[in-house]
Amino acid sequence: MRDQDGNERHGGLSEREPGVLKDAVLIAGPTASGKSQRAMDIAEAAGGIIVNADSMQVYDVLRVITARPSVKDEARVRHRLFGHVSPAIAYSVAQWLADVAALLGSPEAAGRKTVFVGGTGLYFRALTEGLSHMPEIPADIRMKWRQALLEDGAEALHRQLEARDARAAERLRPNDGQRIVRALEVVEASGRSILDWQGDRSVPLIDARSATRIVLTPEREFLRRNIDRRFDQMVDAGALGEVRTVLALDLPPTLPAMKAIGVPELADHLHGKVSLDEAITRAKAATRQYAKRQDTWFRNQLGPEWQRVPLAVD
Repeated sequence: MRDQDGNERHGGLSEREPGVLKDAVLIAGPTASGKSQRAMDIAEAAGGIIVNADSMQVYDVLRVITARPSVKDEARVRHRLFGHVSPAIAYSVAQWLADVAALLGSPEAAGRKTVFVGGTGLYFRALTEGLSHMPEIPADIRMKWRQALLEDGAEALHRQLEARDARAAERLRPNDGQRIVRALEVVEASGRSILDWQGDRSVPLIDARSATRIVLTPEREFLRRNIDRRFDQMVDAGALGEVRTVLALDLPPTLPAMKAIGVPELADHLHGKVSLDEAITRAKAATRQYAKRQDTWFRNQLGPEWQRVPLAVD
């Protein structure tokens, strides 16, 4: 069966077929491991669409520094949920899941092979397992605890969490500032432990049993070489200009977009703190550290139902 564009239809949700998405393709892996090209090959062959599953590639302005697909790539294959969020917004996994649900329910996605690609493990988990319902956090409460993290540090906030939600505090490391702040926000806004909210999960959007799940597992040297080469290409392609643009927005440094790898390092150069060569060296090192954390998460959190695809040095 073909759609109005002449493309074959393969699985997917239809407006007349409510339920979870069947026959999806999920491609995970560390940064610079070649996920985007693999997704392009699969989606192009099937006349499908590619859906972003990377928490940094959602932000506009930061196309180059977050390695978003190029304009040329987007012209070849439909890409969705890339660059659709202002860097002034602290975009969450819940917001992403809501955007995915809206996309899958649209005529554009009906019947098309859907390929999810990215490096954010929590996005894939929410997609296949559902997401815990969480309370709305008023802006003043959110700002209060984020400011407290900056001023007092994670360990001080962990002690406060022990007094207000001992169960949650027991499960969090004292230096895990972001999750401690989240737990404090939830208990203050709702009067309930974040653990109670986490026990109430939504229905998954993906039929995990029919999905093709791939995680790329590149050798360290292969990844190191790709990371270094890609960051040099980012600088040549205008990464400095992107960072200059986002700095001009004068956003709080606690926002996720301001923490995108390469942004703090290049910002230090633009502020005259380090040379460009030093900023590039630091950004490459930060990228390698991030890739290592991603690889560890995928190895420990993604089960045997995920096909491991090793990539070796040429």
